[in-house]
Amino acid sequence: MNIVTLTINPALDKSAKIDHLVPEQKLKCKAIEFQAGGGGVNISRVLHTLGVNNNCMFTCGGDTGKTLKGLLQDEKLEITPILVEAWTRENLAVVDTKTDLQYRFGMPGHGLTATEIEVVKNTINKLVTDNSMFIMSGSIPDTMPSDFYIELINSLSAKNVKIIVDTSGEALKASLKKPVFLMKPNQGELAQLAGKDFLTKTEQEAFAMQLVNNKHAEYVVVSLGARGAFLASQSGIFYQNTPSVKVKSTIGAGDSMVAGLVYAIAKGMSAQDILKWGVVCGVATTMTGGTNLASTENIHIVSELLDE
Repeated sequence: MNIVTLTINPALDKSAKIDHLVPEQKLKCKAIEFQAGGGGVNISRVLHTLGVNNNCMFTCGGDTGKTLKGLLQDEKLEITPILVEAWTRENLAVVDTKTDLQYRFGMPGHGLTATEIEVVKNTINKLVTDNSMFIMSGSIPDTMPSDFYIELINSLSAKNVKIIVDTSGEALKASLKKPVFLMKPNQGELAQLAGKDFLTKTEQEAFAMQLVNNKHAEYVVVSLGARGAFLASQSGIFYQNTPSVKVKSTIGAGDSMVAGLVYAIAKGMSAQDILKWGVVCGVATTMTGGTNLASTENIHIVSELLDE
């Protein structure tokens, strides 16, 4: 299956450690690492680890964009970079070794020009062929319309494409305007879609099934954080708990879950196994430090734990 991921708002992710976080002092950083980041980028990287061929499409600009592109090339990913004027944003994660707490600083992204948007659309229509899986993941810069993903879905309406959307905020709300194959909100985002601040377990299940029955999505996967996830489909509701592991960092865990879901869908697995592989990859990423994602070893460990 032809699989294409899109990251409109990627990031050069930097991680570091400090001995103690205190205000108004020069803090010496150590253990500096750089990773290519952003929703679709992370999904492509985990799919590559799983041995699934895919095309990673992303915007990149400036020196940060060049660095991000180089990191993906070093990982031997198949990439389609879209050159843009604005510099690619940087994110920073810092671990205080005294408390073992992680602090995450996410920077805003820049919008695209009208010309750049046309290049994105034209490139998508070339890469995403009939019977493809197209994953749009990550935030949309505030300066761009929240229904940008809907524009892209409309541009593919003549093709038979399994579309997966994983985003948040107004872009997530807008995603309900068109049916998709799979969406992956967390509990808070699901409540937001329902127009509420909070949903009970019963309400979560009912609303997720409502999204399925109303043809908004064939699969709705709801992340429950450390408690795992549940999946709603025409086959019903399925739950998957997480095994007990030492969590080092949650950065990229949600994206890794999507990669696991895509992997299982591409393999033609059942709804229950689709959910299982999503949780496997999400948990495997939490077992790595900094901004690193799931390793083959950790994926194998988690998979075996869930099979016990």
